[in-house]
Amino acid sequence: MMLRWTLAALHLLALGIGLGAVWVRGSILRGSLGARELPRLFRADGWWGAAAALWITTGLWRLLGGLEKGTGYYLQNHVFLTKMGLLLIILLLEIRPMVTLIRWRRVSATGQVLDTASARSMARISFVQAALVVLMVFAATAMARGIGAPDPP
Repeated sequence: MMLRWTLAALHLLALGIGLGAVWVRGSILRGSLGARELPRLFRADGWWGAAAALWITTGLWRLLGGLEKGTGYYLQNHVFLTKMGLLLIILLLEIRPMVTLIRWRRVSATGQVLDTASARSMARISFVQAALVVLMVFAATAMARGIGAPDPP
C-alpha cells in the first residue's frame, strides 16, 4: 500500500516538475540568449530530463510491477494507450532539443560563442511538449475515473 502511494505521488510530482521545467526552458529559448541565460536554460533542461527519468521510471514500475490494476488492464485501456502515444510524441520531439542542448553545453564549457539560431524553434517544441503533458494529465484523470477501461466480462 505504501509503495503504491509513494510511486503514484512521485509520478505526479514528476509531471508537475517536468511541466514547469519545459515551460521555463521554452520561455528562456524564446528570449535573447546570452551568457547570463545559459545556466538557467541548462538548469531548466536538466530538471526536464530528471522529471522525465522519474516519470518514466515510476510509470514503468506502476505498469509492470503488479502494484495497481495489472499490466493487462492498462494495455486494454484506450485512454492509457492514448497517454502513451502522447508520451511517445513528447520523446520524439525531444530528440532535437536534447542533441542541440548537449552540444551547447559542450561549446559553452569551452567559452566559445554559441550558434543559437535554432532557439526559437526549440522554444516552440518546448511549448508543444508542455501542452502534450497537460493532455496527458487529462488522460490520467480520465483513467482514474474508469474512462477507457475495458468492459468487465
